Amino acid sequence: MRARPYPLPGRLRAALAASCATLLLATAGCSFGDPPPDPAGEPPSFPTPSATPGQGVGQEVVTTVLAKGLRVPWAIAFLPDGGALVTERDSGRILQVGPESGPQGLNVTVVQTLTEVAAAGEGGLLGIAVSPAYAQDRTVFAYFTGDTDNRIVRFTLGGKPVPVLTGIPKAGNHNGGGLGFGPDGFLYASTGDAGERDAAQDRKSLAGKILRITPQGRPAPGNPFPDSPVWSLGHRNVQGFAWDGGERMYAVEFGQNTWDEINQIVKGGNYGWPVVEGRGGDKRYREPIVQWRTSEASCSGLAATQRLLVTSCLRGKRLWLVELTDAGGVLGQPRELLTDRYGRLRAAAAAPDGSIWVSTSNHDGRGDPVPEDDRILRLVFGEGGAGRS
Repeated sequence: MRARPYPLPGRLRAALAASCATLLLATAGCSFGDPPPDPAGEPPSFPTPSATPGQGVGQEVVTTVLAKGLRVPWAIAFLPDGGALVTERDSGRILQVGPESGPQGLNVTVVQTLTEVAAAGEGGLLGIAVSPAYAQDRTVFAYFTGDTDNRIVRFTLGGKPVPVLTGIPKAGNHNGGGLGFGPDGFLYASTGDAGERDAAQDRKSLAGKILRITPQGRPAPGNPFPDSPVWSLGHRNVQGFAWDGGERMYAVEFGQNTWDEINQIVKGGNYGWPVVEGRGGDKRYREPIVQWRTSEASCSGLAATQRLLVTSCLRGKRLWLVELTDAGGVLGQPRELLTDRYGRLRAAAAAPDGSIWVSTSNHDGRGDPVPEDDRILRLVFGEGGAGRS
């Protein structure tokens, strides 16, 4: 989930020069926690977009449609050549998107179908991660719902998946599914409570947690609880997480009826579910740094650049942008982007070139797909936005 500094191939740069649309970022209110004291500093910046700005007040962003005609693309992980692996939840397919391009955008190729996937409800083929040593070991990791559990497997593309961690509780919803390597080189996975609320507070259960394991599936050294893969607990349903430029971890969380959250994730942290939802004022639990009403959020994906969090929202049909201070607090007011323009938005990933890739999720049974759906979008921010291109 954390971008690596691979150069962008020339053929991919050329493909992205076409089919750009410029939008403006509107300012919208929300409730957020008190940031720690910190000098703001200067945010990183993209080059100014070459497309003509529209009318309005806010920050420019150039949005390019990279690929069309996908079905419920759930997660995005980048390869050393600048292309990406994309999972499709319901089909069990792993797609390679780019770096080669054609008249309609980046080429999309099915590179593997995981036949063990048992897709139903919110379950299916979910997260994907590329080994930090992919150039040498060619290894890919995936999180999926099987017949009896959610599990993490490892494989080389085209090879047979080998279980890494099994027994993660499954249900029709709240399956979590986030997967990614942290800056420490260990594999992190987010799980949902699988409908068993109290399991999120049970350290012996893998439900409602963020897990930290070795690539072989063992609890990673330094975990907070002895011989346990649990890194944090008290989560209802985390699907997306990322690290900022200071190597701080953040996760986006589905609330129940009132508040959706972004949390800064710390070792051994308890995030309160099911005792609290949103900011509860209970010192036993860590407070979210941002919270939104579920109607304007219900966010699945989370990407981070040096000082910007970008979360992609399903029910809210928008992105939220949260600028961070040097200490990891919230700077100013979170802002919304792409509201109602592309429908339900699911995955968000920081690409090696500093852009943000986002997927739509209009074929998931809760959206209103158009003929181009589902799509992969690329966003480049201008005039003080975060990231570098």
